[in-house]
Amino acid sequence: MANSPQARKRARQNDKARIHNASLRSMVRTYLKKVAAAIEAGDVEAAKTAYAQAVPVLDRITDKGVYHKNKAARHKSRMNAQIKALSA
Repeated sequence: MANSPQARKRARQNDKARIHNASLRSMVRTYLKKVAAAIEAGDVEAAKTAYAQAVPVLDRITDKGVYHKNKAARHKSRMNAQIKALSA
């Protein structure tokens, strides 16, 4: 348990940041699921649209430091490859 005033404040700030970051991660997962659902359904146009919406969100979350840049790049690369395979 935090004893000093500074440590108590940092604990409050960390809790606040953790809740906010969890919300952002949840939002990203929702966008990724939309892309995955469109790919699973075999709908190329819906998959491309969902992918176009998911990419800026992934980039924004990466810039904020919630996701590592390699993780975001991996997700984008795999989704794009699946969409290309679907359209071929």
